[in-house]
Amino acid sequence: MSEEAAVHAGLDHLVVLADTLEQGAAWCERVLGVPAGPGGRHAQFGTHNRLLAIGSTAFPLAYLEIIAIDPQTDRAVMRPGPRWFDMDDAHLQERVRTQGPSLIHWVARVPDAAAVAAAWADRGLERGPVLDASRMTPAGALRWRITVRPDGQRLLDGCLPTLIQWGGVHPSHDMSASGVTLAALRLQHPDADVLQQALALAGLDPGQVEVAAQSRLRAELMTPRGRVVLDSLQPGGVADEGDRP
Repeated sequence: MSEEAAVHAGLDHLVVLADTLEQGAAWCERVLGVPAGPGGRHAQFGTHNRLLAIGSTAFPLAYLEIIAIDPQTDRAVMRPGPRWFDMDDAHLQERVRTQGPSLIHWVARVPDAAAVAAAWADRGLERGPVLDASRMTPAGALRWRITVRPDGQRLLDGCLPTLIQWGGVHPSHDMSASGVTLAALRLQHPDADVLQQALALAGLDPGQVEVAAQSRLRAELMTPRGRVVLDSLQPGGVADEGDRP
């Protein structure tokens, strides 16, 4: 993909939380039929990850992030407060420990994260300050700006995306094709109107939002094993084949 594609608003990546990276890597092979690619450590947030390219015509540059708490966290360099993506939430931790990795969130790529965050704040959606972040890769430092609330919380049960603004190089440029592509992301929430308006303000597609009694993220992936739907409400994080949108 061109560098130009990286500056347009769109889905950047899906966030799958695992109890450990080993558990997440095993889940990836079992559920998606492919090995997870390499990732790295986020010393600032006390986490580490594995990545998988899932880009498609509809979602250029998209990738899947399998993330877990880094047991080698150095508290001296970690930012104060809870980790990002609600990863210190006891209920969420117990869920992935006992049921396995789960889709919990998504991150949206925008050209100006501070401007979108301010527009959302004006509507009562405090996505948090825009922080500078980085991690080392074999090709050098990967840098980005990202919204992280001081309490580490997602908003609207994970349906409102975290905002990211990449500095120069997008990580998907160094990812090998995985054989997995993202076909669709659907968001369900009782406050669908609020979510739709927020996405529209960010230049994102509000049409992927549906009103529902329970909050839910559903990502449809085409894989070597066929169609797989990651569902944030399902035990184990994967929808039954008969449970179609």
